[in-house]
Amino acid sequence: MTEPPMTHRVWVDLGERGYPVEIGPGVRRLLPDAVSRIGAARVAVVSARPDQDAVPDPGVPTLRITARDGEHGKTLANVQELCEGFASFGLTRSDAVVSCGGGTTTDVVGLAAALYHRGIAVIHLPTSLLAQVDASVGGKTAVNLPAGKNLVGAYWQPSAVLCDTDHLRTLPAREWTNGYGEIARAHFIGAGDLRGLPVAEQIARSVALKASIVARDERDGGLRHILNYGHTLGHALEIVTGFEMRHGEGVAVGTVFAGRLAAALGLIDEARAAEHLDVVAHYGLPTTLPADVDIADLVTVMRRDKKSTNTGLTFVLDSPDGPRLVPDVPPDVVVSTLEAMDRDGDRDRHEDRDRHEDRGGDRDGESERCTA
Repeated sequence: MTEPPMTHRVWVDLGERGYPVEIGPGVRRLLPDAVSRIGAARVAVVSARPDQDAVPDPGVPTLRITARDGEHGKTLANVQELCEGFASFGLTRSDAVVSCGGGTTTDVVGLAAALYHRGIAVIHLPTSLLAQVDASVGGKTAVNLPAGKNLVGAYWQPSAVLCDTDHLRTLPAREWTNGYGEIARAHFIGAGDLRGLPVAEQIARSVALKASIVARDERDGGLRHILNYGHTLGHALEIVTGFEMRHGEGVAVGTVFAGRLAAALGLIDEARAAEHLDVVAHYGLPTTLPADVDIADLVTVMRRDKKSTNTGLTFVLDSPDGPRLVPDVPPDVVVSTLEAMDRDGDRDRHEDRDRHEDRGGDRDGESERCTA
């Protein structure tokens, strides 16, 4: 099999269920080879991309379905609709499904593949930075319920993942931000400093870290929890804002919060907590809470997080020995740490105040000028 130039390959080592993650320009061209290795006679392609070139001809009879991309498409109804389409096309258990789109498409199509005939092969062609860095690798699939995010799902590993970086050329700026939230988070869970690296290498390093963790803990028995760094608050922010805050944006703010909470609990020093802010800010990510979110609402949602216990809130936090799961974090410490965080617009107001003080102004002087 001839590989395109300038590519990276990461192997997710799960024994007989192991699979390659191909990363780089043009790797979507490897799709027919991936389908051939599976031995599929038919393929259903579920794509959120309008351009036909996004998914090469798989080389076998193909059903093409338009995906409902976006967080509001992560529903059981959508999964059912996909499975009904697979059945109408006559997909058998020896055939395959291909997803092409962002993290939502990967999640929904992955779950549909896990459920149809109790499991059918799936190949992911992630087209967003977020999906290439994280969502397409590791086998977690899920949809949302009104009560919370990712509450219904399954573990279903893909047969291959093709992260074609050519797809990233057309991403809007906010989609880059969305993906960089996961890359910034990776800095604190073992990927090292990824700042300044080419994007393909940032993706490859992030995927390699995740692959090594998944190989040791496929089903979230312990170690894999560290991949949820920044996600407890991040998911809560998504839900409380009605998904106006994107996943990577929420993870970015959650990463800053995780650093401050770890410092408040005495797990790390203030310099390490400040590093969280510096890394997140480097990628142009949000570092502050939205101006209008209610802290009580955030705490309520975080109590429903899958890591939480009956006795309290649970977070993945930094420590001298690296990230670890910290159960039973006192709610009052969580609340006080949230209350101490800046809100959107606070920094601008602080900078305006600092500029005024640099000019020698004061409140009384300003008041006099306003009434003159």
